[in-house]
Amino acid sequence: MILALLSIPIVLFSLLAVRTKDLLHAVIFLAVASMCLAATFLALQAPDIAITEAAVNAGLSTLIYVIAIRKTGRHE
Repeated sequence: MILALLSIPIVLFSLLAVRTKDLLHAVIFLAVASMCLAATFLALQAPDIAITEAAVNAGLSTLIYVIAIRKTGRHE
């Protein structure tokens, strides 16, 4: 039951990331989806994978994406 509840925000935020026009919003949506995935791994009793997912994908990758987006010019 908990896995079904955790899969809903993963799918929702992933779709929002694909559908949004703003790159920064897309990165934030993907970070939230990644944190929900880390919570799913934690619910599956895989804490080592959950910590790696949270640190690398939600943390480090998001930081690199935000820095890259900030260094590029925005054209509307």
